[in-house]
Amino acid sequence: MTGYGCGKNTVAGKIITVEIKSVNSRYFDISYRTPRAYSKLEDRIKNAVNAVATRGKIEVGVSYELTGDAQENFVSVNHEYLANYISCLNEIADKYELANDISVMRVASNRDVFCTARANDDAETLWAELEPALCEATQSFALMKKTEGGKMFDDVTQKLGGVEKIIAQIGSICPETLNNYEERLKARIEEYTKGIGIDEGRILTEIAIFADKIAIDEELVRLGSHIKQFYSICDRDDNTPVGRKLDFLLQEINREINTIGSKSNNADIAKLVVEAKSEAEKIREQIQNIE
Repeated sequence: MTGYGCGKNTVAGKIITVEIKSVNSRYFDISYRTPRAYSKLEDRIKNAVNAVATRGKIEVGVSYELTGDAQENFVSVNHEYLANYISCLNEIADKYELANDISVMRVASNRDVFCTARANDDAETLWAELEPALCEATQSFALMKKTEGGKMFDDVTQKLGGVEKIIAQIGSICPETLNNYEERLKARIEEYTKGIGIDEGRILTEIAIFADKIAIDEELVRLGSHIKQFYSICDRDDNTPVGRKLDFLLQEINREINTIGSKSNNADIAKLVVEAKSEAEKIREQIQNIE
């Protein structure tokens, strides 16, 4: 599901900001944009986000700005590494007859040239600074997703109600299909037999075989059960992830609709099946994003 949350915490001369963004995805995929010092906290950040999100392509950004009295990073040169690095560059220039354009800025572009020491750089101190901002961000993130989830619920249940109406129409047409077949069969027999006596029992047997072939009572009952379960799951309010359960139920609903279509011997039912599949596909697209 899509969502956005932001949190801030001011501590030790710093303003720490955490932003959480997500877009729709069937899976849980999280990425980070954090300062190097905070990268050691990524597992804790993931657990905090995973507590409010089980699906989505999620991006977590951590940044901070210093106030006037902050003590921050102390940068020094890694002289041993730098000497070896410049020696390697000179060797490349001499061996391959390349222009030796070594400059301070070119050398400085290699981050390993510098050593960074940071005050209070242990994980627990950093987590104590970060956690309040992360907590605020996850709360606002979850609230936005809940609001969107309510809108998605309205849309999905409305479309599911449309599927119910179509299924009811199909159920009402089935007896008519059998009666029409019986009439057509008798008319065709009379046409070809020219009044010759025909075994009525044989006709009834043919009608019974056809009725069994096109019977969709079981499919309609299962469809009703699946739809009822679908509504029941949607009505839950305990923050339990339901997306995959709804996805499974929708697969079963689609399977029953397809079975009805394969048994159909009526143009009106075939048309209604196409409409039901179209509505079910719209629901499926939404369900892929629901947690």
